[in-house]
Amino acid sequence: MMKSQYIYGLHAVEAILKNTPQKVRHLFLQRGRYDQRMRKILQLAHENDIKPEIISRRKLDELLPECQHQSVAAIIVGSVIYQETDLVGLLDSLEHLPFLLILDGVQDPHNLGACLRSANAAGINAVIAPKNNAVGLTPVVRKVACGAAETTPYIQVTNLVRTMRMLKDRGIWLYGADADVKTRIYEVNLTGPIGLILGGEEKGLRRLTQEHCDGLMNIPMLGTISSLNISVAAGICLFEVIRQRFYG
Repeated sequence: MMKSQYIYGLHAVEAILKNTPQKVRHLFLQRGRYDQRMRKILQLAHENDIKPEIISRRKLDELLPECQHQSVAAIIVGSVIYQETDLVGLLDSLEHLPFLLILDGVQDPHNLGACLRSANAAGINAVIAPKNNAVGLTPVVRKVACGAAETTPYIQVTNLVRTMRMLKDRGIWLYGADADVKTRIYEVNLTGPIGLILGGEEKGLRRLTQEHCDGLMNIPMLGTISSLNISVAAGICLFEVIRQRFYG
């Protein structure tokens, strides 16, 4: 039996109705809200022959306690999480230089959601993360990602180092972010096939992950704060690649 889960929030629900409506098994809308955003949800539901259940705010709150559901929720089945075997096929299908984000042990769902949103904005081909000791695609992740979790491939792997070796064998250069090294990100050539690697919230990159990087780089810090939130760091690194690739 296929596993089901709730997703909620206007961006997340709209994205799945646009991209994978076949996964939606039930759609809940809050009674009394008929603004432009909700009309868009209704239109997408109608186009995909999905009949929403109109319920009270109280019932929606009971379904999703302590969640900022934004008056909409859905039950979906199946998964948009890809496996290791999907990664090779994805890379083979690319018609341009690979651009990957690798997250080594991100635990906080808000951080993962924000990373996915930035990755999507930067045109990342896939986000790769270990299955263990890392958060998956939870409802909170999907909401924070604002639809990016439904459109950006999120690939969970059982052995991150093995995956890194495979990527290097395919000619993809792997650069890790590390606050303790001297090389600045602006001094690294990021114009080729690239995989950017960022570590978890507390410990950063693990030793084995560092050892399998082609290089390590830091984001210069000019103030009194010594480190950045991982989602902020990811955004800076991702768009430095964009700057180098397209704007010299």
